[in-house]
Amino acid sequence: MELEEMGSFFNERVDGYEQHMLNNVAGSDKYYIETAKLIPKITGLKILDLGCGTGLELDEIFKINPTVQVTGIDLAKDMMKKIQQKHSDKLAQINLIENNYFDYDMGENVFDVVLSVQTLHHFTHEEKIKLYNKILKSLKQNGFYIETDYMAPNQEYEDQCFAENKKIRSKLGITEGFYHYDTPCTVENEIKMLLKAGFESIKNIGKYGNTGILLAKK
Repeated sequence: MELEEMGSFFNERVDGYEQHMLNNVAGSDKYYIETAKLIPKITGLKILDLGCGTGLELDEIFKINPTVQVTGIDLAKDMMKKIQQKHSDKLAQINLIENNYFDYDMGENVFDVVLSVQTLHHFTHEEKIKLYNKILKSLKQNGFYIETDYMAPNQEYEDQCFAENKKIRSKLGITEGFYHYDTPCTVENEIKMLLKAGFESIKNIGKYGNTGILLAKK
């Protein structure tokens, strides 16, 4: 099995991405909408969208709060072009950055909401904890983080995914970099990681197919 570099993987699939997500991923008819419902209707609310892709979550968020100011980060430039095409009337409100969110300087006390939708199920516990700590610092005092992601159904499944990913990387001689391979974590482990990173409380919003939604408060 070959592993594809993350940005290239999604750039090459941009044309069929939304159709795939909406038609083939269980729960997608609900979790984008439920994620958007968590966004307050505050004028000029500042949102950081990690791994924003083509902006399927933003499509729903703009319906609820059309005034949000969005910073979107993604490795796939072609995916982000879809956001500009779909929301050409809101370009002044959208700042899109081609980068990986692990290296991006999010600043401190900048955002009201940080969210990630279907993007973090490719990384280790250690990587996530460091990222969560950055997210925490970037949030304003009453800010919160929303994670809507593919979650492992149990610990055995999670362990198998990580073991197989490690095996493939070792065989290919890959020691670093962002490559597409699913390594979902259980809801319980996600909550532990968020608490370890410093979040005060985490609410389990619900599960839609294999996707769970967590809301973590600063």
